[in-house]
Amino acid sequence: MTADPTMTRIGQGVELHHHQGRREAARELFAQIWDDIGGEQGDPLHVCVLAHSMADVQDDAHQELMWDLRALAAVGLITDERVAQAGVPLSVAGLYPSLHLNLSECYRKLGDLGRAREHLQQARDGIGALADDDYGQLIKDGLKRVAEQLGETG
Repeated sequence: MTADPTMTRIGQGVELHHHQGRREAARELFAQIWDDIGGEQGDPLHVCVLAHSMADVQDDAHQELMWDLRALAAVGLITDERVAQAGVPLSVAGLYPSLHLNLSECYRKLGDLGRAREHLQQARDGIGALADDDYGQLIKDGLKRVAEQLGETG
């Protein structure tokens, strides 16, 4: 299987942001990829992963929310076959917990605690789709952190 070139480019942007701390450079690369794929008309997998990554490099919570909502809209159009074809080591169901976690965090930052709690619960409901690996643990830790920020105990 050959690597998906768009997914490779998105991965380069994630690398810029998470490992090099170059948030602005990542945002510029993501904007270029967004144009290259045709925005929301592009391959739903690319739209979902790119929008999810673009949300992480926004400075404004409203912009972050807009990108996360684009990612959530696109995920419903993705098949497990497409995910496997792109070499993504998750099922489509495994994409949802992270998306809902990010939406919960956005809504919390914007003061909409009701929606924040709804998305937190949706993320929890889907957590079983994740493996017990580093990625699964990352999402579970994020759920605990957001729950604490929302004043939940336990």
